[in-house]
Formats: sequence, C-alpha cells, structure tokens
Amino acid sequence: MDTYLVGGAVRDALLGLPPGDRDWVVVGATPRQMLEAGFKAVGRDFPVFLHPDTGEEHALARTERKSGRGHRGFVVDADPSVTLEEDLQRRDFTINAIARDARGELVDPYRGADDIDARVLRHVGPAFAEDPLRVLRAGRFMARLAPLGFTVAPETLSLMRSMVASGELDTLVPERVWQELRKALAAPRPSAFLATLRDCGALASILPEVDALYGVPQRAEYHPEVDTGVHQQLVSDMAARLAPGDDLVGFAALAHDLGKALTPRHALPRHVGHEHAGLKPLAALCERLKVPLEHRRLAECVCREHLNVHRLAELRDATVFELLERCDALRRPERVARIALACEADKRGRLGSEDADYPQRPELLRLHAAAMSVNARDLAERAGLSGPQVGEAVRKARIAAIGAARTLRR
Repeated sequence: MDTYLVGGAVRDALLGLPPGDRDWVVVGATPRQMLEAGFKAVGRDFPVFLHPDTGEEHALARTERKSGRGHRGFVVDADPSVTLEEDLQRRDFTINAIARDARGELVDPYRGADDIDARVLRHVGPAFAEDPLRVLRAGRFMARLAPLGFTVAPETLSLMRSMVASGELDTLVPERVWQELRKALAAPRPSAFLATLRDCGALASILPEVDALYGVPQRAEYHPEVDTGVHQQLVSDMAARLAPGDDLVGFAALAHDLGKALTPRHALPRHVGHEHAGLKPLAALCERLKVPLEHRRLAECVCREHLNVHRLAELRDATVFELLERCDALRRPERVARIALACEADKRGRLGSEDADYPQRPELLRLHAAAMSVNARDLAERAGLSGPQVGEAVRKARIAAIGAARTLRR
C-alpha cells in the first residue's frame, strides 16, 4: 500500500498558511489490511481509519458515483484498484486535489499548484455538479482565500449557476448549510461568501432574508454606500476584523439589519423601526437553518438593540439597565462584549468609517461592570430585605451604580 498526504494540508503549505489537520489517502489497501496494521475504523459512509500512533485520518482511495439527488446521493467504491488520480478526481477544487508522496514530491494531475499560483478557485471536473454542497463550499473557500487574491474561475461560476437553476440546493439539509455558513462567518472575509453565492444565484435560495437587502437604499448621510446589501458585506467584514474567528459575533452582525428589507417603499430611504421589524425574518432564518440557540439569542439582542447602543450616551441610567436586562446580560455577562463588538461592526461597516472611533463599546462594558458590582445577597442582608423587596432594591442599586459610573467618568 502507498500513503499520500492530501487536501488542505498540501494546499495550505503551498499557500504559506499555518498547518491545520493532516489527512491521508491510502492506495492499494483493503479495510482488513488497515485493521491488521492497527488502524481504528471510524468511517460510516466510506472507509476511514485513525492511525494507531498519530490519530490522523487515513481514508482508502475511493471513487463516487451519483445515485440520487443531494449531497448524500452517492455510491462509494473503495476497491484496492482505485488509483490516486481517480481519488483526486472526485474532489471539489483543483487546489484541494493535490497530494504529496512519502518523498515529499507533489502529485498534481489537475494542476492545482498552477491555480494556487494564479489565485484561482477552479472545479476539478464535471462531477463537481453532482454535489450541491460544493456551491456553498466555493463561497466558504472564497471567504478564506479572497484576502490572498483568489477569484472564482468563470467556468466554475457558470457551472454553479446551472446547479442553482436545477434546484439541487433545495436538497441540502439545514445542518450542512449552517456548518458552511458558520465557517464562512469565522473566516477573514465573509463578504466574499455572500458575494460568491449572490453571483451564482444561491444567496436567494440559502439566505433569502440577506439577499433581500441588496438594492434597498439607505440615507446617504449615514450610509455613503447607500445599498443595504453592500453595507451588510462591509459589516460582516468588519466583524471578522474586530472578532477574528468568532462566528457568534459574525452571525449577529449578519442578521442585524434584516428588517430594512421590509421597509415600505414609500418610506425609503428611512428605516424607522427596522430593528424590531428584523426580529421576524431573523426567527425564520434561525428556524430554517436550525441555528444554535446562543447564536440566535445574541443575534436577537443585536438586531433589537443596536440603535440603542449607538446612542448609549443619550440613554437614561434606568434605560441602560433595561437594555442590559433585555439582553439577559446580568445572567449571561459574556454576551455584552459580543453585543458591543457587533454594534461597533455596524457603525464602522460603512464607507469612510472603517477606522472611526466607537466609544460606545468600552462604555457599555464599563456600565455593565458597574451594574454587576451590586451583590444581591449582600444588599438584602445589609438592608434586612426579603421577597419582592430584594428585587426592587437590587434594581435601584444597579441603576444607581450605572449613574455613579457615568458621573465618575465625567
């Protein structure tokens, strides 16, 4: 049997990126031989094994034949006669279809190294069209690779458009869509994910609530970019800049302005009440993609409260406390920093505001800390309070603490 390093580890080394997980392909072996060599079988749909010493995944070389609709409709053949070239041919993009042998030499039958040099994301072959998930993977790879100068090959984009038109994306299960979206939001340039999916028509299918933002105008004095969809792309990229790798902040930033797509045409370019209007499309998006609860709750807070955070200095002490209560920030204090980051991304995600100051973020953290400094048990014991009296006394004490912190600041 022959073993080859494949996929992302080879690609990232050629790109000069930090190494991640290493995956291997084994050619000329049977499952029995792998088990006899001490490997542990873990693959459910096809033969994958864990190395007895390193724990790294080793998959038998395989081919796939389309047998039904969707990304699961494949018959896998992992016969020992399957060659490395045949295994690489089933992969999505040429940059992922490169192997390295035991001597360190590249095996690159589909010229992926050339596409890395040219900074092009190109599909390996016609089989790309058999798996609709690859449309989302193209967007996710662009979210990671666009900062390096990558573009999607015209022929790949054309094929993706045909895949969208065929309706195959409708077969994707919510969990897989969410997985790709989550990874894209944690990448350096989420806007490239949105732009790629929009270019091929997939955004309207996968994220119709976000797609609806494009073409919706905003007031130019606040949003020089005017188009709400363009603003959303700027906000998503700013969130990635402020909170690298944090898909919680990324999702909250993505969903903060969904209500602007519902503004009546006669009211444009003003968007009065969009922060509350956005809660309904946000709920629909979360239900459809089975978004994890903490992502949903944080996004609701940012959607509903981002304008209040922007005008934090104008709010009364009691109103600041009520804002924190609505966000459950006293029981979930870790939320506050992320809410502030997403709000800052909104404010700085505008043409000409990329490097603007946003004092509201440290101020919100400071006022939250002041409110949290009030200890309910100590207060009740000192004042001899019980029952409902405790809650009201704590509320007043926390509002007073917020006021004192503001006075001290002045």
